[in-house]
Amino acid sequence: MALIANHPEKNIIRVQLSQNCILKELSQNELAELEPHLDISDHSKGDCLTHQGDRDLEVIFVLDGILKRSVANQHAKEMILRFTSERYMEATYASWKFNKAAPFSVITVTKARIARIAMPQWVAFIETHPVLKQRFEMEVMRIMSSIMSHTISLHLLDAPGRVHRFLRKHPDLFDRMPKKELASYLNLSPETLSRLKNQGKI
Repeated sequence: MALIANHPEKNIIRVQLSQNCILKELSQNELAELEPHLDISDHSKGDCLTHQGDRDLEVIFVLDGILKRSVANQHAKEMILRFTSERYMEATYASWKFNKAAPFSVITVTKARIARIAMPQWVAFIETHPVLKQRFEMEVMRIMSSIMSHTISLHLLDAPGRVHRFLRKHPDLFDRMPKKELASYLNLSPETLSRLKNQGKI
């Protein structure tokens, strides 16, 4: 386990954690209380951080890079549900609440650095910090709502409309994303995405 206290970039990591959407309201003392439970790790593009079907559940805070949440069927056909990046998080909280295995995988889309905490430790921590628990559960619900909205948009919007919606929702990610991943998320072929760009439609 790579502890923040022993990390050569510990000061940068502490700043990044303090900017996270879930952790930003914590005091320095509260962050210091959480810190020993966090494992810092660096990953290459394509690393699987959570496997669909895992029972060892956790919360992942993104410090650098982009992650995707995806599901796959028995034929290994993948559907990307969402992307997340710096200052945000991924979690298998609902699975923990219902004693289920992870229903999705979390995979790096770019090089990434993350801070992770096992779900039992995280739940124990937020139970003693009710404001943090409320913020965390609201973010979990927001993520679920955004996935539902995205799924609906795939049925209602044409190809340019899907791209424009992504640009509106995630303007900071478009130029950083591998276009193959973006095309898959939008249920388009990479060729269609390229053609739309060349035709000036996006």
